Amino acid sequence: MPKASEPARAAFQKLVPADPAVTLRPMFGNLSAFVNGNMFSGLFGEDLFVRVSEEDQARIRKQGGKPFEPMPGRAMTGYVLLPAGWQKKSDDARAWIMVALSWSRKLPAKAAKTKTTKAKAPTSTRKPATSRAR
Repeated sequence: MPKASEPARAAFQKLVPADPAVTLRPMFGNLSAFVNGNMFSGLFGEDLFVRVSEEDQARIRKQGGKPFEPMPGRAMTGYVLLPAGWQKKSDDARAWIMVALSWSRKLPAKAAKTKTTKAKAPTSTRKPATSRAR
């Protein structure tokens, strides 16, 4: 997985609104923004992706954006990469992040995942075989 540079991480953090409902956390080895448990924007290497409507995805693709494919040939439905150079066009990038936040707020909230513990292997009631010396 490609890793974001520190300048890209800093630029992304400045673009994400300071909203109590928004959290930043790791995803794909990078940094992503979530609202109500739903990811709405993030970094994938030096690229910035957003989760927006199909109409907005088409608009972004017309501007030079691409489908978001964390694995080649396997695009994530609902997500699109902003055109390269998003760090230099911070007003445009911020606007798309706000659109993504608005779009994702309308999605059903995801419940927080809890850590599960591994079930213990069943213990045998049989006594281990012993070898007899002859």
